[in-house]
Order: sequence, then structure tokens, then C-alpha cells
Amino acid sequence: MAVSKPDESHRDVMIVGAGISGVDAAYHLQRRCPDKSWLILEGRERIGGTWDLFRYPGVRSDSDMFTLGFPFRPWPSDQAIVDGSAIRQYVEDTAREFGIVDRIRFGHQVKSASWSSDDARWTIEAECQGETRRFTCAFLFLASGYYDYASGHRPEWPDEDAFAGSIVHPQFWPEDLDTSGKRIAVIGSGATAVTLVPALAETAAHVTMVQRSPSYIVARPSRDRVAGWLQRVLPRAVADPLVRWKNVLLTIYFYGRARRRPDHVADWIKRQATAQLPPDYPVERDFSPAYKPWDQRLCLVPDGDLFAAINSGRVSVATGAIERFTPEGLRLVTGEEIVADVIVTATGLNMKLAGGIALSVDGEAVKLTDQFIYKGMMLSGVPNLFLSFGYVNASWTLRSDLTARSVCRLLRHMDARGFATVVPRAEGTLARRPVIDFSSGYVQRAQSVLPSQSDRDPWRVRQNHVADLFAMRVGRIDEALEFAAKSRS
Repeated sequence: MAVSKPDESHRDVMIVGAGISGVDAAYHLQRRCPDKSWLILEGRERIGGTWDLFRYPGVRSDSDMFTLGFPFRPWPSDQAIVDGSAIRQYVEDTAREFGIVDRIRFGHQVKSASWSSDDARWTIEAECQGETRRFTCAFLFLASGYYDYASGHRPEWPDEDAFAGSIVHPQFWPEDLDTSGKRIAVIGSGATAVTLVPALAETAAHVTMVQRSPSYIVARPSRDRVAGWLQRVLPRAVADPLVRWKNVLLTIYFYGRARRRPDHVADWIKRQATAQLPPDYPVERDFSPAYKPWDQRLCLVPDGDLFAAINSGRVSVATGAIERFTPEGLRLVTGEEIVADVIVTATGLNMKLAGGIALSVDGEAVKLTDQFIYKGMMLSGVPNLFLSFGYVNASWTLRSDLTARSVCRLLRHMDARGFATVVPRAEGTLARRPVIDFSSGYVQRAQSVLPSQSDRDPWRVRQNHVADLFAMRVGRIDEALEFAAKSRS
């Protein structure tokens, strides 16, 4: 690859990623730290991150838009669950409204970032059109999500080559794939699968959801009637925060109840499924997971669309491990044969925190697994680095917005005292715990590449927005942080 002349573009803050987190970070920087220069580097050619990448049929939010949307530009309708293209457009419209788009450099895939203590700055190398371009910054803000955009998790099964039809992965959905009138097998039972299945069933001859084991699936109205009523009777400046907090508190309550009384909540979820499925449907076989609620993320189906598709006869569920592929489709270890023209491997993501960027400090590579995560927004021992890391039991934006606000608070604190660098330092020995306490396959596969949390603040990653709000907006800003003054040279 050719290496261009060094690009001496310098900013106070460099943001990596132009999805929801990156746009949110940029908004707060220009509002709360107007003296700071900043730039967004985005590897793709369009804004939107996740919502630009995923284009499979039916792709939509699995969090309500009142919490997934920006608090400074609330979602404008009572439609709580919306399709991916609408979310991407909303992110772009927000970025244009606040003048953020003009400060995004698209097509810049960040490959490495190296910190120099002598210079108190990061040097970033980004690939763009076959060249390596260099940037420098005082602070690096990683808003690049949590999974690998370049590859999804794709198990291999015996005799795949024997299958006569098409095999596709949702992360790389072919634009020219015609599924009309086809028999389709969707492998998986997670959020992607339960989204794809009813969408494909609208035009397919038949769709079979093939699951090794069941997931908890919860039906929820796609429209929020309370939100619609509040939006009609109150000024938007009052209604929007009320709707947002209603959903935040309901999420916290339901998550807490699931943790305290998992068997009770599991029974409630299964009763809800039973009420929406045909009489005598084998709910225990297809919709009764072996794990407890919120040991994995719950799957949301708006207006019960998956259950409605099963009732219509257009969708069936096959539970059992796959023994092998056949020329006509799949054979399960149970002996069941699944006939298919198209097989969709909705088998999950590969987690990749920090966008897979090679980080180094003074020439020494940073191993994420050696670090502790500080307040969910920094890494132990790594100077002037921030990262956006959302909730696993609520919408990503709730946490990323709080992180952006906290970063600005910290930057103002440093400016007021003449500090140039900040690094989290752990005192004493910290107990290591997984940063995400989920049994989901994509989380378990990533344990070897993720940082740790601990059992005490500020090294604990809470899953409670109210507690985080107090800790990060009112609590000590300098707890467990080491600062260094600006050089006078």
C-alpha cells in the first residue's frame, strides 16, 4: 500500500465512528466544549454505523426509539419500534441539523493509534483510498461500537457444499437476492432471526426458524400509546423527557424483577407466548429457554409479528442441533428434515471493542484483556482515551450520551486546572469480572478480547441508568484519575 505524505491535521479531540455514539459525542463537544476542535473519522461512506451496515429484510430497532434516540433531538412520533433505514435517516438528519456532517471524513478506516507521552498526543493512521493518512489529537474518542463490521459469526456444518440452494449471512445481505416464493430456513433464535423470519414470511412460500435452543421472546406494541397521548396534550419540551424516563424506569424495573425473581418472570413470558400461539402449541419445546431471563438479552417482536406469522402457517419453528446440510436443506439431530431453497445463517456477531484499532502507548501495544474499564468510558493505564460502551439491558444511546456528557465535564475540569493528560490508575488489587455478564454466545466468544470490570467503583460497569446518572454527573470527577499538567515548553 502506498503511504502518502503525513497529514498534519490536528484536533483537540478525534472521534472514531459516525453512528449514533459518534454523532452524540460531536454534539456535546461543540455545545459543552466550544473551544475544542474535533473531527470524526468514519470508515464507511455514509453516516449511521450499525444502521447503515445492516440491510437485511425487516431490520429494525430492538430498543424503543424514545431511549435509542438522541435526548437533544427526541424521536418525533409515537412509533416506538422502527425500521433500520428510518433510524439511519434520523441519525443523518440530526447530524445535518447541528452542523456535524461537514466535520466527518468518510472512507477513513482507522487502523492504529499510538500515544506519545513526550508529545502528549495520539498519532492516528487511517486507510483511505489505498493510502495511509495520519492525524494527531490530544484526546481520542472511540465511538466505533462493539462488533466487527467486516465479519459475522459463521459456524460451519458438515456437507454445506452439498446444499443446492443459496446460503447468506444477514450482515452481508445480497441486494439482488429474491426470496419471493422460496422456502427459507433461518438458522438462529436471537434478535436478528426473530426480525428476519416474519419479514421474509410476507413473500416467501414458507419460513422455518431453526434453533439449537430457544430464546426468550417478548411481544411489544410497535406504537407507544402513552407517548402518543403525552405528545398530544403536553408541549414537546415536557412530553419528550417524560416518555423517555417512563421507558428508562420501566426497563430498570423489569430487569431488576427478572434478576430477583427469574422463575416468576420466565413463567410470565411463556404465558404471554402461549396466549399468542395456536392451541396445544409445544411452547416448552420452542419457547422455553434453559437459561434465566436476562442471562441473555431478551428478543423483542413488535406487535407479536413472529407469533402472528406462526399462527398464519407461513412460519414454523424447528428446535434441535443441525446434524448436516443436505442437497434439499438441513437435517437435525432429531431426525427432522428441513427443506429449503435459501438458508440464512443468523448466527450472531463477532465482538470487536475499539473498532479493532491497534492501540499503543509509548511504543507498547495495549492489550484490552489486561485493562480494566473505568466508569464504562476509559481504560486503565491508557492516557487521554475515551470509549463509548452502551448498556446490554437497555438502549445503547442512554449510556453513550451519558459518556459524552461526562467526557465534556472531564475536559472542562482539566482545562480549569491546566492539565493536559489524564489516565485511570487502579490502586491495589482489583478482582477481575467479565465486563458483560451474559451467557450469550457472542459474549462468551469475546471474553479473550475484552477488558474487565471489577467489583467496586469506579471500575464497575453498572446496568442501571439512574445510578450511572448520579455517579457520572454528580459524583467526583477526579476519582482514581492521574493528571499531568501542560508542558511550558
